Order: sequence, then structure tokens, then C-alpha cells
Amino acid sequence: MTDKREAVKKLFTAKSSRVETNKGDVYYQRLYAQCKKRIEALKTLEPFGNKLELQDLLSEEGVDRRDFMKWVSATTAMLMLPSFFEPLVAEAAEVMNRVPVIWIELQDCAGNSEAFIRSDGPKVDEIILEIISLEFQETLMAAAGHQAEAQLHDAVETFKGKYLLFVEGSIPTAMNGFYGTIGPSGETFEEHLTRLSKDAAAIVAVGSCATFGGVPAAAPNPTGAKGVMDIVKGKPIINIPACPANPANMVGVILHYVLTGQIPELDSLLRPKFAFGYRIHDNCERRAHFDAGEFVEEWGDEGAKNNFCLYKMGCKGPMTFNNCSIVRYNEGVNWPIGVGRGCIGCSEPDFWDKYAYERPMADANIKAPTGGVEKTVDEFGLGVLTATAVGIGIHAAASALAGKKSDEGEK
Repeated sequence: MTDKREAVKKLFTAKSSRVETNKGDVYYQRLYAQCKKRIEALKTLEPFGNKLELQDLLSEEGVDRRDFMKWVSATTAMLMLPSFFEPLVAEAAEVMNRVPVIWIELQDCAGNSEAFIRSDGPKVDEIILEIISLEFQETLMAAAGHQAEAQLHDAVETFKGKYLLFVEGSIPTAMNGFYGTIGPSGETFEEHLTRLSKDAAAIVAVGSCATFGGVPAAAPNPTGAKGVMDIVKGKPIINIPACPANPANMVGVILHYVLTGQIPELDSLLRPKFAFGYRIHDNCERRAHFDAGEFVEEWGDEGAKNNFCLYKMGCKGPMTFNNCSIVRYNEGVNWPIGVGRGCIGCSEPDFWDKYAYERPMADANIKAPTGGVEKTVDEFGLGVLTATAVGIGIHAAASALAGKKSDEGEK
């Protein structure tokens, strides 16, 4: 237990990445000219496999031009670009089928694929994912066996050095990788990934399993599961963690690549800063209740009915970086904290072992990496206690007692 607390404390106190949201007029004017040139070049190319036109798809789904332009404005802001980039972002969305994508499934539940295909009323994000030139995707395509192998071979040879390789699922490495094999040749997942990475322009690891090993890598990790960046070296890698990854972030990465020809700016864990540059806690709709010392004390109490902060119930929003509090899930309708369930930190490494339980960490004396009003949760609790005679100080004592009981229970 002590080791786990120290590990969480070390991660929580690590310096966060710096998010530079304004790089100056000279930088953006130069980038605009570069993007304009790239879009014009892409327009001269014929679409690869997917001949669908974006405007036709939007019309079929009942999305009018006004809704599309709203999406363009929101996406431009999400990518941390000035508003004068909006016409270019709209044009980039229309030529996304000029960039081939190969998508492979390894050790996972296919939840990331389902995240963007299981929608009864798709948002613009999902519609745009329909027009990308998806050259290979085991879950969606009809081919199987030798036919699928041939299709993959053709895609790699045709688009050598040009395709984005999306990887869903972790890579088992124990027992020489025989926990996961694919195809009639019995190629291991590790061999499969290494072979396809060789000719990719860049690799996009989607979901917690592909990025950091996810649930398959949870202790005792019998299959020796690892993430893509632990296997592939010498290639540009973009991690889009979470369980599942948000389709808006997948679209954002592809769109950024189409627009600029480059991968987006990444943090130390290879996550795009536009999506993972901020803590969930800082953009949480319940943050005001945290600052006010108003917490849910137990499920179903008055705090729960009034949507108070879920920290005391084990929410890991203060130590998790993701934009799901802003873009949300299920067509933007809601997200876990919005329905009264605390964050489990699924976009952080080793989340299943470190975060996915309902016990707060106040007694670990953790200090928030980006500072903020809470200081350490315990220190903040003392401040509130001084001012109001109640608050997080009581919570810290209760948490310490709960932790002690938990330790005694584990012995």
C-alpha cells in the first residue's frame, strides 16, 4: 500500500506540460501559409479508397452548413488555432480522404472502434470519420483470412511511407508473444505491429490499452502487455489514451495531420496537448463545489442530489489530464462525472492499478502539479476548516482513518 501511495504521489507531483496557447502573429501567419499550400496540394490528388464527399454525407445525416461551421469553429479552437484558420479547417475536413489510414486491432475489447461507429445520430466528428480513407480495419471490413491478409499487403505497398497506422489494443510480450497471434502465418502481435510500423508515416495509439497497456497490463499482467511506444522506436507516435478514446480527439489528430502535414505538439507522454494539456479538475463542472468545500459524502446523500464534488468518493479528476469534461461522450451529451460517477483516471498510465478504485488520496499529502487553489488537498482542507469550521479537514481525517482501516484489512 505504501509503495502504491508513493507511486501515485510521484506521478501527481510531476511537472505538467506547458500549454502555449498563443505563439504570436508571426508564427501563425507562417503556419497559415504552410497549411494553405498543403491543402491546395491535397486538392489536386484523387481520393484514395473512399470516394464519398463530405457535403453529401452531411446532407444525408441532416447536418446543415450552419451546424458544420459551428463544428469547424469548435474544432479550430480545440486545435488551439486562431479563428482565421477556420476556412482552412473546413477545407481540410473535405480532403481527409486523401490521407490513407490503416487500423489494426490487437489485445483489447474493440471499444475504441465502437466509440465512433455506434451512434444513432452521429455528430460531425463521426461523419468525418466516415470519409477518411480507411484502407484496412479488421472489425469493420468484410474480408477475412487470406483475403484480409492480401488487402493489408496491398494497402501497405500502395501507400508505403504515406499512411497513418492506428493501433487499438496492447501488445502481449510474455511467452515470446504467443498470447496474441494473427493471420494464417501465426505472426505475433508484436511482429505484426513492428512490420506495419516500418512503412507508416506516423503511428496513432488509440485507447488506454494501445497507449499504456491499459487493463491487460494491470497487475499481475500475465500476458506481459505493453503499449505501442514500448515496442516501436524511431517513428513519430501519438498517444490518444482513455477508455475509450474520444472520437473528437481522433478526428483532431487526423485533421491536424491533414492540415499541417505534421503531428500535433505532444506532452511527455506523447499525448496531443490540445486534448490532454489540462486537468479534468480544472474544467470540471463541479469544481466550484470543491473550492467551496462541498462534497458528496456517500452515494445518494444530499451532496449527491445537488451535484457536489466527488473527490471524497474517489474521483481522480485532480490528477487526470483529458478534455472529456469539455467535449464529453455520447454525442456530447454527458460524461462520467456529469452522471454522478467520479473519474477513474483512464487517460493516465497504469490507471487500473493506481486510480480505478473509489477511495480518495487525501492522506497521501499529494500536491497538485499545476498548483491551483487546492494546494495540497489536506492543506486546502485546513484552510477551509479555519474559515468555516467544517470542510476538507474533516475529510482528510476521515480519509486517513479509512486508509488505516483499509491497510489493516489488507494485512
